[in-house]
Amino acid sequence: MGRVTGTLVLAGTPIGDIADAPPRLATELVNADIVAAEDTRRLRGLTRALGIHTTGKVVSYFEGNESARTPELVEALVGGARVLLVTDAGMPSVSDPGYRLVAAAVEQDIKVTAVPGPSAVLTALALSGLPVDRFCFEGFLPRKAGERLGRLREVADERRTLVYFEAPHRLDDTLAAMAEVFGAERRAAVCRELTKTYEEVKRGPLADLAAWAAEGVRGEITVVVEGAPETGPAELDAEELVRRVRVREEAGERRKEAIAAVAADAGLPKREVFDAVVAAKNAAGPGPGNGKGLI
Repeated sequence: MGRVTGTLVLAGTPIGDIADAPPRLATELVNADIVAAEDTRRLRGLTRALGIHTTGKVVSYFEGNESARTPELVEALVGGARVLLVTDAGMPSVSDPGYRLVAAAVEQDIKVTAVPGPSAVLTALALSGLPVDRFCFEGFLPRKAGERLGRLREVADERRTLVYFEAPHRLDDTLAAMAEVFGAERRAAVCRELTKTYEEVKRGPLADLAAWAAEGVRGEITVVVEGAPETGPAELDAEELVRRVRVREEAGERRKEAIAAVAADAGLPKREVFDAVVAAKNAAGPGPGNGKGLI
């Protein structure tokens, strides 16, 4: 007979409206041996709203203690405990604490299951009006302007719809950076306070959204951005080819690799892209800045 271990339950919690709580959430909160919560005060508010009381041990599990507390929870799981993990809103481990615990539980062959719940990512996608058949979630962008631009340049040619979380006080800078990298006319949607009283979805070109956000925005923010257009060889002029190479170089690729990738994406011979890069470099003329990173 094999060993008997506990179960790790990842429980989705409402992102706004408490009525969106999945029915199983209350049952799991009551029956868990241990409830690991990102914020124990928010947990108390949740249980009051649901009209229940937890019977198991309640511990905090947030970014600051995630590494230290994970072994303790895994030990409890190995001993047979049912551990419920909840974050402030949405699904644990999606831009919230949880990944380390899931990975550690899987390593110990412990059962991991979930109580599906509301998702800001999927809700924003559905409301955006942008293509949703293929998308990628990028989480929060770096706070520093240079690092933020670098991260955006990495996905400048991504054709899938992009989803980001952002803090309200950084939204205008982020949208301006997106307009710079992706293009002022790239379509996007800013989804604010989803499922809450003051829910708002603002749609439009990135430049327009950046100007709107400069006036000040409050609340929880999810940004959905249209993917890069699928352009054929005839639609790409030399200037656009050079721009795409530059974006890839600034993201860390070597020039040779960047040229090959741009050529493959555009369906062009590598020589044609190389010639465009050389022509742009020659047109810029000699100077201290006319080095590897000029184009």
